[in-house]
Amino acid sequence: QVQLVESGGGLVQAGGSLRLSCAASGRSFKNFAMGWFRQPPGKEREFVAARGWNSDTLYSDSGKGRFTISRDIAKNTVYLQRNSLKPEDTGVYYCAADRTDNYKDAASYDYWGQGTQVTVSS
Repeated sequence: QVQLVESGGGLVQAGGSLRLSCAASGRSFKNFAMGWFRQPPGKEREFVAARGWNSDTLYSDSGKGRFTISRDIAKNTVYLQRNSLKPEDTGVYYCAADRTDNYKDAASYDYWGQGTQVTVSS
């Protein structure tokens, strides 16, 4: 059974940092792109960051300079380091795996985690 399990969410003050983790199991994702999406309260899911199987990266405009996505192929785990957090970063963060390079398109992702809540207080 393929699973993606996110962890590391929580409550943090504005300006703080959090690192999210996504542990994959059930198969290797070394040939997949791994992405992070955020769903703010009452809004659509939106792209945050992705890292391809060849280590190229892509970030949303709001995440550039503040977020860093990395992955440990051997551990089948992907991370999202988020610094200088803002209240608008609040939402449920989802990890996902994509066979293609359509990093920003949620519909192209094949596997999803259950999400982890991040709340940034002002």
